[in-house]
Amino acid sequence: MPSHDELRARLFLLHAAEPPAAAIHHFVAVHGPVDAVAQIRHGTAPAAVLSEITRPEARIDDDLRALDSGTAHLLTPEGDDWPLGRLTGLARLGVPLALWVRGSGSLAELTSLAVTVTGARASSAYGNTVAADLSYELAHVGVTVVSGGGLGVDEEAHRGALAADGRTIVVLANGVDLAHPHQHARLYQTVIEQGGLLVSEYPIGTPPARIRFHARCRLLAALSAATVITEAGQRSGALTVARAAGELGRRVYGVPGPIHSAPSKGVNELLRTGAATVANSVEHINYQEGLR
Repeated sequence: MPSHDELRARLFLLHAAEPPAAAIHHFVAVHGPVDAVAQIRHGTAPAAVLSEITRPEARIDDDLRALDSGTAHLLTPEGDDWPLGRLTGLARLGVPLALWVRGSGSLAELTSLAVTVTGARASSAYGNTVAADLSYELAHVGVTVVSGGGLGVDEEAHRGALAADGRTIVVLANGVDLAHPHQHARLYQTVIEQGGLLVSEYPIGTPPARIRFHARCRLLAALSAATVITEAGQRSGALTVARAAGELGRRVYGVPGPIHSAPSKGVNELLRTGAATVANSVEHINYQEGLR
C-alpha cells in the first residue's frame, strides 16, 4: 500500500510526463517516487529525466477528488494489486508509473489468465465475426479478454466476452472517466458491471491523442499471455501491439483473411513472415503461462 506522499508523487508524475517515460521510471525505481519528484522539482534530476517532464506545474486536484469519491482507484507498484508479472518485462518499452482503474475486479487476478484480442477499426463483417466468436470462446473457458475499447474489432472482442458472461478489460488512451468513442459509454459500463475493468495510465480528464494510442499498444500487449490479431490493414495500430507482444516474448496469433482484403493485408503479412502463428479457433491459442 503506497503512503500518502508516494501516492501524491505518482499522481504528479502521471501528469508531468507523457508515457512511456522510461528514464523517469528507472529514476523512480532507484530513488522512490517521493525523492524522485523532489529532485525533478528542484531541477537536480538527470537531464534524461528532466527532458521527459512536459508539464512541470501539474495539478492533481481532480485526481484526488476522484479517489475520494470512489470514481476510480490508482494502482501503484507499491500496492498488492499491481500486475507485477505482466509489467516487469516492459523495462525497455516503458513500465507505467501507475495505473488508473475503474471497476471492482482485481487487475492482477484478471490478467493472470488473459488474451488480448485486437485489430482494425475499419473492420469487415468477417473480422467482426471472428473477433466476437474467438472472444466468446475464450471468455467461456475463463480467459479474460483484453482489448482497446475502440470501434471495429475491439468493440466486438469486448461484446463477445460479455455475451459469454465473461470478464474483459478495456485499456484506454484517455482518462478512465471519459468514454472514447462516446457511443461506447454503455459498453464500458457493462464491462464494469460484469466484473471487468477500465484501465489507463492517463490522469482523470485526459483526452485521447494519437501519441497516446501508440503508447497504449505496449500495455495491450503486456497485460496478457498472448495477442490475437483478427484483422489489420498494413498501417493498423494493431500491428504495433503485435510487435510489442513479440518484443515481450509473448505469443502472437493472427487470423488469415482474404488475400485481396485491405483489412487483412497487415495480419496476412505477420503470418507470411512468421511474426504470428495461425489461429482459426480458440483451440489454436495457447493462453497458458510459460508455454510457447
